[in-house]
Amino acid sequence: MWRYANPVDVTFGAGCLAHLPERLAGRRYALVTYDDERFGCLADRLEALCGPALSRLTDIQPNPDIAALARADTRFASARGAEVIVALGGGSVIDAAKVLAAARGDFTRVRRHLLEGGEALEPLPLIAIPTTAGTGSEVTCWATVWDRQAEKKYSLTHARLYPEHALVDPALTLGAPREVTLAAGLDALSHALESLWNVNANPVSTTLGLRAARRVLEVLPKLVGALDDAALREAMAEASLFAGLAFSNTKTALAHSISYPITLRTGTAHGIACAFSLPRVMRWARGGDPECDRALAAIFDCDLEAAAERLERFLEDLGVSTAPAAYGLDEAGFQALVIEALSGDRGRNFRGRVPDFAREEQHAMRMS
Repeated sequence: MWRYANPVDVTFGAGCLAHLPERLAGRRYALVTYDDERFGCLADRLEALCGPALSRLTDIQPNPDIAALARADTRFASARGAEVIVALGGGSVIDAAKVLAAARGDFTRVRRHLLEGGEALEPLPLIAIPTTAGTGSEVTCWATVWDRQAEKKYSLTHARLYPEHALVDPALTLGAPREVTLAAGLDALSHALESLWNVNANPVSTTLGLRAARRVLEVLPKLVGALDDAALREAMAEASLFAGLAFSNTKTALAHSISYPITLRTGTAHGIACAFSLPRVMRWARGGDPECDRALAAIFDCDLEAAAERLERFLEDLGVSTAPAAYGLDEAGFQALVIEALSGDRGRNFRGRVPDFAREEQHAMRMS
């Protein structure tokens, strides 16, 4: 038995931002976005379409921290009467908007939910307008929350945090610089591959993940050298959306679990931190599930050992090292990180052969 479900109403295509007024349907809204010139212009354009927002929250930082989100929620509380939140930005903006939608001006509810669980939440509706091609947050029901002081990463999850609507307008990604485009694209690739070697995989998620991964491998190397190419931007936006729809049902797996401490400790962009370990994880995934093996072979058009080598070359040609030392880890440190990652929620989603060093550690723990 299997099931696939995703309730987000998606509109895709260049210029689809123009459909926002009908999606708002006259409701009063708060706008969450970034504080820079590019997003100021986009926000002005949005308000020209829809009328003024009750509040424009613009101090969202990459990888939103729990303390900063609490301060943002205090400001959001002043937007009394907001019936819906519009998130205009990358994954950090959409995740922050989900947190604000859940808190509704009382951040203690979100804090209790993250730290203790069981807190009843009644999130406001959300409309997501992504401006990067990678996060997939516009079609998932969770948000990543970072606590840098405690060096922890939390996932805020609630069925009502699926956005009501997602307007995926590839034209909005045209202003993203190379480093953002690259990290976002590799995040999409990680989502696609991690949906395959996953205990929660199903035929729909596998089909979506396969198509998304093939598209990223084809398009991303061209796009980082031609950032103004609208056709390439559209192709990447579609790949990111399909990857998001895939892992919206499976969640991520081991490579993501490995990535979180690296981002916390070194500030490495999330997409890079996820992607560098993918070739190793792919080797460990081999033989874990026949459907996954077939999908990986179809993506890379070769046997799985050659596929891992091809993925390594793909990353290194983009300037992304696959060596743990590039992220402050010697081999022993990397192995310790993998052992820790396998015990986490995302690590337990991994369907594959546990590395020899991790099996030895697990055996030693059982014997002690």
